[in-house]
Parts: sequence; C-alpha cells; structure tokens
Amino acid sequence: MRRDVFQAIADPTRRAIILLIASQAMTPNTIAEHFNTTRQAVSKHLRILAECQLVKQEQSGREIYYQLNGDKMKEIDKWLDQFRKIWESRFNELDKLLLTLKNDKK
Repeated sequence: MRRDVFQAIADPTRRAIILLIASQAMTPNTIAEHFNTTRQAVSKHLRILAECQLVKQEQSGREIYYQLNGDKMKEIDKWLDQFRKIWESRFNELDKLLLTLKNDKK
C-alpha cells in the first residue's frame, strides 16, 4: 500500500522521529533509544517514512542510517504555504481593524 506523506506525518511518533533525524543521520537502534517503545515499532515507523520518501536510507558497513529527505519536506512546506498566505492576509486585516478601532477611540 502506497502511503500519503500526510498520513505519515499524522502520527506523533513519526513526527518525533523526523525531528530527531533532522540534524543528523541515525541508526534504528539509536532512534529507538529515544522512545519508550520496541525497536520493531520504530522500524515500522521508519519503513512508513521511507515509503513516503520522507527519510532516506544509507548503508554504512553493517549499519543502516536514516536521514531526512529535505526535498520531500519542501513539498510539504509548499503545500502549507498556501495556508500561510491566507493566515498572513487575515492577520493583516485584523491588524488594520484593530488599528482603526484604536484610532476611533482617541
């Protein structure tokens, strides 16, 4: 089953994993040490993130390192940007209204 990137980031554990590996690549065991769960559960989360291409796997000797895929994160940011523009517009309108109300009280 091909998962949607937004399904992947809907899970709080997967979001925490993304934050954890954002600064440096880590092995599944290292990632699992940060959670109160089994190594197998962390591996399942990593598999889902990898299916959605949010993380990349890199083999180094016997170890597999997971790192964040910045390009896929940019896709999420691009999608969110449309809402950011709407929010900024609404906040600007609110600022204008509040300024008008403040000036009317003077």
